[in-house]
Amino acid sequence: MNMVWNGNAQGVRMCEVGLRDGLQVEAAFVPTAEKIALCNELSRAGMSKIEVTAFVSPQAIPALRDAEVVLREIERVPGVVYTALVPNVRGAERAIDARADEMNLVMSASESHNLANLRMLREQSFRALSEVAALARQAGVAVNVSLSCSFGCPIEGDVADAEVLGWCARFVDELGAAGVTLCDTTGMAWPGQVHALTRAFLQRWPGTGLTLHFHNTRGMGLANVLAGIDAGARRFDASIGGIGGCPYAPGATGNVCSEEIVHALDLMGYDTGVDLARVIDAARRLPALIGHDIPSQVVKAGRRLDLHAPPDDFAATHERALAREQARTR
Repeated sequence: MNMVWNGNAQGVRMCEVGLRDGLQVEAAFVPTAEKIALCNELSRAGMSKIEVTAFVSPQAIPALRDAEVVLREIERVPGVVYTALVPNVRGAERAIDARADEMNLVMSASESHNLANLRMLREQSFRALSEVAALARQAGVAVNVSLSCSFGCPIEGDVADAEVLGWCARFVDELGAAGVTLCDTTGMAWPGQVHALTRAFLQRWPGTGLTLHFHNTRGMGLANVLAGIDAGARRFDASIGGIGGCPYAPGATGNVCSEEIVHALDLMGYDTGVDLARVIDAARRLPALIGHDIPSQVVKAGRRLDLHAPPDDFAATHERALAREQARTR
């Protein structure tokens, strides 16, 4: 890998997933109006894509039971793609009715994780998602496929790159998916692995939109983003506040944190197009909404050059130090 640390004017597109991937695991129900307000703020902040919600069973994920209302009532900023997770045909019908710009279809590259998470074999998931993709085509709605556990499965261990790329081929070549997201669902990815899989995908499907989706479970989230950029990736999922997680991965933490990734990439000279201050302000609203602290270090510590007032006794300390120095030089 040969990373460029500054002076790089290349654009990096940020996809905000906190409203879905983050809120779906929270015990507290965030009021519908607050979800809409957060989405509107993130749209104005310059996110390229926002995963607004998921059209799943309200019994399965009660935190997102207001999916239709949220997607219908958000403010649509030109240029921002508003996507929603869709697991089946019924979800697709709801998403179309609520005017989703894109449907995000999810299955796992790992058989064990697919069974644990979706209660289906991978072939069964593929058949079901094929029906969703057909409905999306009829409605003129774009399809993105998120392939969970692309970088490792908490039950099986490593997932071979050939296995991951084989499923990508079925979705891109057979179903015509416009985009693929390779997901590090359980935070098992490491930079060399990310670099190799990213390059292999881009060499095979240079015209397909590739997004990388990392969790920070083992503290390698930012390093994996940088490895992906070095290999040619330019689209990344992230979550405000660093919230999120996987219920089938013990110890898993949230997604890579939107404001932390933007903060780092801005300092390195990448053009994210994101207003960092606005994203930080949005993230600061989360603890009151979800009822607990958030992992974001940028929210806690501020940006690199967010300076602090000196201590109350600073002036007096300065005077005493000057007096000692004057006394020494007499």
